[in-house]
Amino acid sequence: MQLMARRSMDELVRAARSLSDPTRVRVLHLLIQRECCVCEVMDVLEISQVNASRYCSSLKDAGFLRVRKEGRWKHYSVELERLAPPLRSLIEAVTRAAASDVVALDDRRRLKSARRHSNLSENQPSSQPQILMRDANY
Repeated sequence: MQLMARRSMDELVRAARSLSDPTRVRVLHLLIQRECCVCEVMDVLEISQVNASRYCSSLKDAGFLRVRKEGRWKHYSVELERLAPPLRSLIEAVTRAAASDVVALDDRRRLKSARRHSNLSENQPSSQPQILMRDANY
């Protein structure tokens, strides 16, 4: 019993630590809205692919996210029903805090128009190389 309690406490500490970074909280908030690939996270938050992947991996390691692979693409999501009660409570706290946060509202607006690069590649002929470009501010 004491070992289980310790494991629960360790999981909670790991989850809380993962939420100590504002950008990871923003990533989690996006993934609460819907499943996203890393490219959508980087587009919405205007961060590099490396950082978007690291943030998603950190949140997955903390127990918040589920990952689904589709070819070379990773899609991350939050499955509330599979989360431990302490993690669900943290998800609820993020949701409440984001409800009136200006940055979170803007993230949700931008997420509506974010496109998955994996969907773009499906629509291109396989004989043509795929070139994905971002704006000059990237």
